[in-house]
Amino acid sequence: MKNTRLTQLNTHRDAWVEINLDSIAHNVSEFRKNIPAEKKILGIVKADAYGHGAAMIAPTMLASGIDMLGVASIDEGLDLRREKIKCDILVVGAVPVWSFEIAAENDISVSIFSDAHLNACKQAYERTGIKPKVHIKLDTGMNRIGLEPDIAVDFIKKVQNSDFVELKGIFTHLANAEYVDKTQKQFECWNNIIDSVNTDGLLLHILNTAGSMTYDVKSNMVRMGIAIYGLYPDLAENVKFHPELKQVMGLKGRITNIHTMKKNQGISYGYTYIADKDITVATIPIGYADGVPRILSNKIYGEINGQKVKQIGNITMDQMMFDISGLDVNEGDIITLLNDTDLSIDNWAKIAGTINYELTCRLKVRLPRVYVR
Repeated sequence: MKNTRLTQLNTHRDAWVEINLDSIAHNVSEFRKNIPAEKKILGIVKADAYGHGAAMIAPTMLASGIDMLGVASIDEGLDLRREKIKCDILVVGAVPVWSFEIAAENDISVSIFSDAHLNACKQAYERTGIKPKVHIKLDTGMNRIGLEPDIAVDFIKKVQNSDFVELKGIFTHLANAEYVDKTQKQFECWNNIIDSVNTDGLLLHILNTAGSMTYDVKSNMVRMGIAIYGLYPDLAENVKFHPELKQVMGLKGRITNIHTMKKNQGISYGYTYIADKDITVATIPIGYADGVPRILSNKIYGEINGQKVKQIGNITMDQMMFDISGLDVNEGDIITLLNDTDLSIDNWAKIAGTINYELTCRLKVRLPRVYVR
């Protein structure tokens, strides 16, 4: 590693997640060059930037072309403010009414979609003298949170006529960006609402990563999520552009033990792997409590000194084992589990029957993060 912002010396563990800031910059630049210059990009850093460390990567994102940041809760926004992140921040999820005041005091925009939210804005203004900044959330088909289409226009106009709130934008979420027909129905709903109100000076955002790569629709901001981290969402077949992304997250562990396992012996709980010959086994201190799904047991590989090594036996809470037979390897050497070349999070997701988003979020549980360039 070189130019590390943190190193293994900051932790007492022989395992860590490695975050490549150069890859963050590359991915944002790749995405930015395919987005019209007049459109802003909101970078999603919820769930501590999908496990990558929001406060640590935000400066790189902002320096690389991201205009503002999106979080899932007021607490996530406050964490960024405590780290002196000064850009516009939007909570894209639902916010409890009792937290509107602290959001206003810390210049954090909130999503609103009910009269209760609007009343909370009024109360926050009366107590602080600060107009809460808000984006109105529409439900165009996700059926999660947001205004129902039949009341959306009236609500938007009510907010626009209120003198105690600062309306910054209107947005919605795509539920099925990979399916054109379902997405077009959401576009129709979005257009019907947007065309019925005055949107001068407002940020209009509907397109997520997958949507930005596929569709054109009335908007002046897009939301960049998983692509920041070098991973792809599910995509429709007719994408407009396909940026060359670099996986940002790596995972590494130092060998804590090497021993010989005899033919016909089993390893780990349940003996799900039986040796068909004498083999050399290496153990590293990474397990399912660190976010590596146990279902990956006996199905993934690591890499050491440029050589692939198979993971063997059930992954345990804190440790896993590899067959390193025939290799010149010592205790303390590093086995890489994830990198930006041939050890991908997407491969893990396919094996585990889940999505890459979930796995990056899992890996933030207790592993220290090391930031490199």
